[in-house]
Amino acid sequence: MTTWLIALPILVAVFAATRLLLRRRSRAVLRSVLAVDGVLFAGALALLLVALDGGPAQADATVAAAQSSGSNSAALIGAAIAVAGASIGAAIAVAYTGAAALAALSERPELFGRAMVIVGLAEGIAIYGLVVAIILIGKA
Repeated sequence: MTTWLIALPILVAVFAATRLLLRRRSRAVLRSVLAVDGVLFAGALALLLVALDGGPAQADATVAAAQSSGSNSAALIGAAIAVAGASIGAAIAVAYTGAAALAALSERPELFGRAMVIVGLAEGIAIYGLVVAIILIGKA
């Protein structure tokens, strides 16, 4: 799993570079894209061979500890993603609702209570992400 987390930004960068190169539409660009595809294929094949050549399995306490720490790290990564996604979503929601609330309050100041309730509901998204992260960490 760690390998994929390391390889994902590389794949995104290669995809973006390929999109930029294909916009030029020339023979040299096509050759360079094919060369990059060949290098990526060779890297994926090497990664597959390394993953499949694990050697004999050992029922050892260290292997069991390594496997349990792997599942713990996956739960922690999931908790981090839950908190980050919920916080970003809450930030966007609060930005829009806060701007609308200020615009409404400038015209009608008696709407303060209603506006703050709506902004608070938008902030609740981050609390839900925190609750999901606590549940995931509790199961890790």
